[in-house]
Amino acid sequence: MKKQPEITDKTRQTFINVFCDLYSQKPIEKITIQEIAKRSGYNRSTFYQYFTDIYELLDYVEERVFTSIKEEMATREFSTHSFQDALQCLENAEEISVLKALLGDYGSVHFIERLKREIPLEKLIVDLPANEALAPYIIEFYISTLMSMFRLWIRNDKDLSSEELVKLVDTLFTNGIGTTVIP
Repeated sequence: MKKQPEITDKTRQTFINVFCDLYSQKPIEKITIQEIAKRSGYNRSTFYQYFTDIYELLDYVEERVFTSIKEEMATREFSTHSFQDALQCLENAEEISVLKALLGDYGSVHFIERLKREIPLEKLIVDLPANEALAPYIIEFYISTLMSMFRLWIRNDKDLSSEELVKLVDTLFTNGIGTTVIP
């Protein structure tokens, strides 16, 4: 007897939701399959019908985010406000709870590094120095700062509008910290 696809999708999504909730609260090493299954209302054997272990579940969640981001990026033409475009891609990519887990305190550094590679944030830097040795450091500074601000924004439940966040980032990079006024 075959399961109905909508039931299968619902079960998988339940495991994902519970995992993301737990992953936003504690490191992956402290999350058990038993805990995910129990909170999902299923038994462990049902979990194993979808995923071989917690790390495969994490990979599945990360791949869905990247697929969604790539699809979103493919449908838009990037403007001169690439950070705002990238921010909208991230906002639209997945449920915020998933991003909150992946980018949270217990999230994977691997995911953040991959996110920096997948989103062309380096295109935001117009005036790179003539010294080519400095360029990678400036790009890393810029991208890391953007990612940290995005992570904080997600953790703070998007307490600023995306426009306010973009304006704040632009102001910080243009004028520095000393003259920054909250948007």
